[in-house]
Amino acid sequence: MINLRHYQDKCVTGIRECFRLLIRAVLLVVPTGGGKTVIFTFIAQKMSVRNKRVLILVHRIELLRQTSSALSKFDVEHGLINPLYTPNFNHLVQVASVQTIIRRLDYMSAMNWMPDLIIVDEAHHATAGSWRKILNHFPDSKVLGVTATPIRADGQGLGVEAGGMFNDLIIGPSVQQLIGEGFLVKPRIFGPPEHLDLSSVHTQMGDYKKDELSRLVDKPKITGDAVSHYRELCSGTPAVVFCVSVAHAEHVAQQFRNAGYKFYAVDGTMDDETRNKILSGLANGSVDGVCSCDLISEGTDIPAIGCAILLRPTKSKGLYMQQVGRALRPCEGKEYAFILDHVGNTQEHGLPYQDQDWSLDGEKKKRNHKAKETAIRVQQCLSCFSVHEPAPVCPMCGHVYEIKDATPKQVDGTLKEITSVDIVKKAKKIEVAKTQSLEDLLKIAENRGYKPEWANHIYMSRIKKLEKLQGMIAPPPPPSIDLFTEKIDDDLDTDFNEIISDFNEIIEDF
Repeated sequence: MINLRHYQDKCVTGIRECFRLLIRAVLLVVPTGGGKTVIFTFIAQKMSVRNKRVLILVHRIELLRQTSSALSKFDVEHGLINPLYTPNFNHLVQVASVQTIIRRLDYMSAMNWMPDLIIVDEAHHATAGSWRKILNHFPDSKVLGVTATPIRADGQGLGVEAGGMFNDLIIGPSVQQLIGEGFLVKPRIFGPPEHLDLSSVHTQMGDYKKDELSRLVDKPKITGDAVSHYRELCSGTPAVVFCVSVAHAEHVAQQFRNAGYKFYAVDGTMDDETRNKILSGLANGSVDGVCSCDLISEGTDIPAIGCAILLRPTKSKGLYMQQVGRALRPCEGKEYAFILDHVGNTQEHGLPYQDQDWSLDGEKKKRNHKAKETAIRVQQCLSCFSVHEPAPVCPMCGHVYEIKDATPKQVDGTLKEITSVDIVKKAKKIEVAKTQSLEDLLKIAENRGYKPEWANHIYMSRIKKLEKLQGMIAPPPPPSIDLFTEKIDDDLDTDFNEIISDFNEIIEDF
């Protein structure tokens, strides 16, 4: 018997309601670790009891085996449609790899095996022609897609109007909710103080070209050294390292082994016995970590994993969320999940536990892509040395900051922890408030995609406020907009810094 969590039961009820309303294709979104496999296993079990046929589609052999294991755990008899297994169409439930069943559609028709329900696992992949061909072959079948990330690699949605296959969307629990209820663990996130320069890397299929990306990141150091940060922050914690290529994974694994850690690279070309031995070692503690480019991003359920090391920049929010999710599953003795982001994916896509505005249409287009501002400012606690988003109180130890001393000293090559609350808007205000010169304002304008006139306006507004509050005489007007790239006179800069210092004390409660 399958006992569903309260939110899983709610998801099942929503799915039933959609099918009752004659909606053919429904997409269910449940975060990684939220138990989507349990949900569709429950549905398959209930369907089989009613003598209904269920076809479960997966795109990798690892997912086929994982699904089969889940069905067996709850005594759901099933067949496997894959060259490695002997088919048995006497079972009401079938688990099939897409690559195999696409060649056996006519055979299934000849056997008069028609599914009442088709379940599509990792449904964000279900956009290629082969998936569409399968669904079109069974036009009378209801369709249930399940995924943690309902967007394609290029950001496009999975709804019919976006070129996908689904007619309705059911949103399950948020990552934040699952953390709050103890079904996922809270992450401690460490990111680079500066973005990795990816301007020379082209895009292919919605993401960075792997060959160009590999040449950029396959180096001992990116923003910080992966080995030294692992040793410093979470040494011995079972880890997964997400790399760009097989060669990159091998190089990184060797670096860790040179440092005395038991790290191994895994890829799809390895024989099953070797790969399974390594993954089992990660679960039982005999292996410290695995390095992979794609194999571990989806479907790998190893709760012992407590650290995700990101060495692959990606434009795909879906891929980022899948990777981070590998470390969030709860496990005995796991208090936190460590996310060591060396390539700025967190700054690009936001914190993994922030609310996501999922829709069948995909990611909403930005008014100005240059102004995409998910970057997180950080501040370091001098009491416990944790680094987090700007806040009046350290979320780790409760230390109360003095505002004027809150700016952290950032060192290139050192990962900074990113945590906590939805205060990005306030963080941007604080970032502007802490600027000490016109040059600082111009840098912010450039980073945000603003016109230089914005910086000039802020500068002059401050001077006027200072005149009103303190009766000060304003310094000379700022340089012409045309001369913004020239160095401001040292004396003027010094005077302005003193003025701003006094101003910051006045607005201490800002």
